[in-house]
Amino acid sequence: MELSSLLHDLHLSSSSSEKPHPSNPLPPITELLSELQKKLTGVAESSTLIGQVEHLFQAADPDWLFTPLLDDQDSGWAELQAGYSSVISALIGCAALPVCEEDCGSLDASAYQSVPERAAAVSSALTVLLGNWEKGGGARRARLLLAVAPPIYLFSVTHFQDEVWTSAASRTAARRLQGALLRAGGWRDSAHLLTGEEEDRCILDGVLDILQPQLTRESWRRCAALKLQFSWTLLQVTRPFLSPFLPRLLPPSLLLNDDYRPENCMLGVRCLHHIVLNTPAADLRQFNRAEVLYQALFRHLYTSEAAVIQLVLSCLLDLLLVLEKPPSSYCHRKPCRHDDVLHLVLTHMEAEHKVALRRVYASALPLYVERVGVAVCRHLRRLMPVLLSYLEIGDPPEESVRLKMLEVLQSTIRLAWPRMASRADALLRCLLRLLVDVSADPGLSDSVRLQLMEGSSASLRLLDAATQRRVRRLLLQVDSRHCSPQVLCCLATVTAEQEHT
Repeated sequence: MELSSLLHDLHLSSSSSEKPHPSNPLPPITELLSELQKKLTGVAESSTLIGQVEHLFQAADPDWLFTPLLDDQDSGWAELQAGYSSVISALIGCAALPVCEEDCGSLDASAYQSVPERAAAVSSALTVLLGNWEKGGGARRARLLLAVAPPIYLFSVTHFQDEVWTSAASRTAARRLQGALLRAGGWRDSAHLLTGEEEDRCILDGVLDILQPQLTRESWRRCAALKLQFSWTLLQVTRPFLSPFLPRLLPPSLLLNDDYRPENCMLGVRCLHHIVLNTPAADLRQFNRAEVLYQALFRHLYTSEAAVIQLVLSCLLDLLLVLEKPPSSYCHRKPCRHDDVLHLVLTHMEAEHKVALRRVYASALPLYVERVGVAVCRHLRRLMPVLLSYLEIGDPPEESVRLKMLEVLQSTIRLAWPRMASRADALLRCLLRLLVDVSADPGLSDSVRLQLMEGSSASLRLLDAATQRRVRRLLLQVDSRHCSPQVLCCLATVTAEQEHT
């Protein structure tokens, strides 16, 4: 279809004749953009109009779409930039997500029924427009692209997510749109698009300019896509580019972290963990930011959501290194935040009966014990009952809890071996009971059984070395008639003449 016919169908032709004529002059692009913006914002059912706009962009000459300008300060440049920004915003507005009236409410999936179809149409139209950018070069076009890229980027991020407001078709169209945006600007990926290699080639500032006014405590919950736009953007920004934007990225992350909904809280913890990993420690300690993060995360240890605690314990492990030296790196010290976290974890473990939480605590405990080093002696009174209890109760079929607790036991014996003599009898009974239970359990796979028996044998050898071979003497008194061959084989590794340490 010829461009003049398209303009006539859109009622945008500069000619007053009823029929289009090939010789009719094309209107200035800025005038066309202004009229398009008015039509897109004034039509209730815009699907047909979006399709016509797509055909218009497809048929138009790039030299007409991007009129050459004299210099960046020229009024024509500002007018052209404003025109494209308004048209792109109007197109994106045609597929805008409905906003929840209440700041703590949420919309049903039925509220998003019409969004995927319109989003796919808008993505297709914007992809065609970006294709024209790709055809033509020049510094002016590149700067114009940088001005309109932030809203296009946010639109594509919103609609390539697997959410209730997307469909397979809309997600595919959004991914194509993102690819077209990257090609148009010569960016390698989304991280390169956001941060660039040169200061004037990144759009993160522009993206945050759009997001930040909406990311307030009163309004951020009203749009379901807002948290996904922010979190996805943040997770693309890595060291060393994140630090300059820390004052703008940290407050929204704390907002998500403080939310009462577990899914939002988990998203916030992931954002905070990403910030901790990709920001220099000096920048985190500045203005007491690290302490604020610590307090915000520490209070989550009182929750009963296993998924939240798992993320928090992992994040705290990295954050504690920012706040203080590892306790294992020096001997004479006072109790510190590492002790506070480990003390609280052990307190909760002792009374915990939920399988999911027991698994989370057990998976994190070896890392914390290794981190505190010999200072684990401070926690033996709480740690030993936890070890005995968790080794006694099975966790089929993977037995992940028992395997992790065997790791903790071995680390504890190595670190606090002088304190093991008074606890050897209880630990020996527990390990022998574990060997007997594992050898007689038909529900365990051979690989899991082997791991448990090897872990128990290693623990017995370490305990024997820590107690000056007392364990070996006690094991020699075991009646072999009441033990399976597997158990006897494990005990033989301890009672053998050759010393094992």
